[in-house]
Amino acid sequence: MFRCLLSSFCFDWEHLNCAMDVPALRPLLLLVLLSGITVCQEGILPDGPVEALVGSDVTLNTLLSKPEFTFILWNFNDGEEQTHISTLGAKGLNTNAAYTGRVNISTDGHLTLKGLKVGDSGEYSINVVGPTGATMTAEIELRVIESVSNVLVTSDVPDAIEKNSTVVLTCTAKGSFLKFSWLNGTTAIVPDGNRITVKQTESSSALTVASVYRTDLVGPIFCSASNSLSSGKSPAFNLTVYYGPDMVGISMAPEFVSSKSDFNLTCKAPSNPPATLSWFHGDTPLEVSGAVLSLSDIEKKGMGKTKTLYTCKAYNAKTKIELTSVGISFTVVEPLSDVKVSAPSEQLFAGNSSADLKCAAAKGTVDSVVWLKDGAPLTFSDRVVLGANKRSVQINPVQKEDNGEYTCTLSNPVSSEAAQVKLSVIYGPEPVVLSGESEVEVNDPFKLDCSASSVPPANYTWKINGFKTDVTTSHYIIAKADFTNSGNYTCEAYNALTGETTSKTHVLTVRGEGELDDGLSDGAIAGIVIGVLAAVALAIGLFIYCRQKVPVESPY
Repeated sequence: MFRCLLSSFCFDWEHLNCAMDVPALRPLLLLVLLSGITVCQEGILPDGPVEALVGSDVTLNTLLSKPEFTFILWNFNDGEEQTHISTLGAKGLNTNAAYTGRVNISTDGHLTLKGLKVGDSGEYSINVVGPTGATMTAEIELRVIESVSNVLVTSDVPDAIEKNSTVVLTCTAKGSFLKFSWLNGTTAIVPDGNRITVKQTESSSALTVASVYRTDLVGPIFCSASNSLSSGKSPAFNLTVYYGPDMVGISMAPEFVSSKSDFNLTCKAPSNPPATLSWFHGDTPLEVSGAVLSLSDIEKKGMGKTKTLYTCKAYNAKTKIELTSVGISFTVVEPLSDVKVSAPSEQLFAGNSSADLKCAAAKGTVDSVVWLKDGAPLTFSDRVVLGANKRSVQINPVQKEDNGEYTCTLSNPVSSEAAQVKLSVIYGPEPVVLSGESEVEVNDPFKLDCSASSVPPANYTWKINGFKTDVTTSHYIIAKADFTNSGNYTCEAYNALTGETTSKTHVLTVRGEGELDDGLSDGAIAGIVIGVLAAVALAIGLFIYCRQKVPVESPY
């Protein structure tokens, strides 16, 4: 009990004179020492600690309400020694010279400290001495906290090589009771205790990243420092991590490429800094740098006509890594142009002439030839022969069926061109085909049609009963027939180039009005016969059906 009282007065037996130097306390000390009446009571102060910022004011409140007291004393212990702060008695406030102007004690025992300093942190004890000399005492901790400021991130290296470098980022800050945290953007950096570790001191935090990856510090990186009353965040920090090239990608190419086209190869390699790209034709450097190798670059060097591998190499000067792409091969082929097919210019006569058709291209290499006649594949035979290089066709002798349009299509891997020519074979005229009515009535119209296959088309002449008429078309038409129109009508077809003529005669009879309507026509007679037969068949069917339905009596 006595030790509790003495500690509340911030002195012990060896330092009794620390309080005796205050004249107002001497009677009280004598009273306490003589009476030994001391009460240690923890419930007169709230639970601590109390925290406040440097430079601010703080009040250490008690849980008392209008207590009866002779003296209220406040003492301070910084962990090494106790110091008397101030005493409130009947005659007012008696304050230690070190606290003059900074403290006040209310009648409820509240202690107010102004202009807090870092050195004010420590244990504060109150002693309330009652009129009878009984004393209540308690303690509470005050933490004077310095605001967080000057938060800064630094690195032990200016840049790093992926998987080869260990990076230590250090965060420093001013302030007291500091706690640190690390952020990558808005995501917390969580140490794994192995590759990523954090070591913290009172005023700094060190983030160590071993075998750093490009994604570890892609940033921005922030460090936050805080205490219970303030916080601060560092400016954004970025650290360059060099990497790659991881792989070298090259665009695909067809097996054949058309010369003079806008074709090119492209090369990509993820790398920081960007990789230096170079191109090779086989093992030969092309002295072309950059991500694009154009066909014009290849053709200027006289390459591409033979199938050879093209590769791209990527080199990172920081990581010292060099990688080569897979090889891409292709052949540059000149496209076909100005394709023409030729035929004989002289006249061709069926059975007597022959024809040579020839197909050629002004530029380009021909790989395949296709011949068509009138849109369908050309049929070859002993008479129609395909040449050895397939670019010529010989027809010997030509016939009328050889007339038509011939198409030659030349192709190579990058192009296909076609050309057409018409072949005209002179023949005919072939036998005349003559059609029309054999009998007509007077005043009825009639028409005769004459045709004969011929190239060029035949010239037509009509004769009646051996006498030549003025009609030269393939039709002979009479608007109204009369009896004089009866007779033999002959159509002659003449080919001026072959000098040949063919003819056919048709007999026409002109009947009187109504004569052709007497009697039934063949069609009418046929219709009547068919109707009668159908009626007979129906009757027979009904008879058989009825016989089956009517029961017949047995003769037995």
